[in-house]
Amino acid sequence: MSAPDGWDVLEQAGELARRGEAFALATVVWRQGPSSGKQGCRAIITAAGELHGWIGGACAEPTVLREARQALVAGEPRLLLLGSPDQFAGAVPEGMTVVPISCQSEGALEVYIEPVQPAPHLVVVGRSPMARTLVELAGSLGWHAQLADDPAAATERSFVVVATQGHADEDAVERALAARPVYLGLVGSRRRGAAVLGYLADRGVAADQLARVQVPAGLDLGHVSHREIAVAILAELVRIRAARGIPPVAAVTQAAETTEAVDPVCGMTVIVTDPVVYEGLEHSFCCAGCRAEFLRDPAAYAKKESRC
Repeated sequence: MSAPDGWDVLEQAGELARRGEAFALATVVWRQGPSSGKQGCRAIITAAGELHGWIGGACAEPTVLREARQALVAGEPRLLLLGSPDQFAGAVPEGMTVVPISCQSEGALEVYIEPVQPAPHLVVVGRSPMARTLVELAGSLGWHAQLADDPAAATERSFVVVATQGHADEDAVERALAARPVYLGLVGSRRRGAAVLGYLADRGVAADQLARVQVPAGLDLGHVSHREIAVAILAELVRIRAARGIPPVAAVTQAAETTEAVDPVCGMTVIVTDPVVYEGLEHSFCCAGCRAEFLRDPAAYAKKESRC
């Protein structure tokens, strides 16, 4: 973990966004002292579960990591109130989530977590003037658009437009289907599209997969120029993105499989790191203070935990 200041964190966030990487931006918007986190402190949590910046001490950090991963999976922001519920006395504003933590400092934090998903990814297969225009137009909207000879770069979060104009259309569509993209469109007439899909059906491609191919790609604007076809296709992609959205980027396996446990001293949910083994069971802690408290009388806390 690194700890740049707030402005450095924003610069790093901008760089991650430009590279098309998903992350969550956590910002302290309120604090109640004593607390090591200060108002305006920021941190980035990557899809790999790495935290860059500063959001608070050992009590707040594992909670923010866990909530940020969940926000990335859900694709929705969340506002957290970290502290003892007694500190808020029922005066929690609507829409906030109270996450009880029992820090020795007895401070509290309000943290806003905003998941930032990569820009839409468009793969245009083909080298025609229309294909180049489509890439340029999508790029002007901030999309990550690329011109390619095949759809190898496509993922389940991609939009794919096959514009090979009769040059191995079938192979390009079949390879694109394997990626299960958000959208797959074929530029061509309905007659040409029927021939391509019929050929793929004869090759054993499942009917439900072929039904996902939009032919012809783009909104029907009638007889239009090649550049206007690009506009029609992009309009369709924008409409699909607005209506259905793009699957959020989930935390990678390393983060998703992170093991969590309950601190037997304070009751916080923590990430398992360097656990203490007592009577065959592992116990993890939010901070050195809770760890030391447990070690002073492990039997007492083990019994307490067994009653939960």
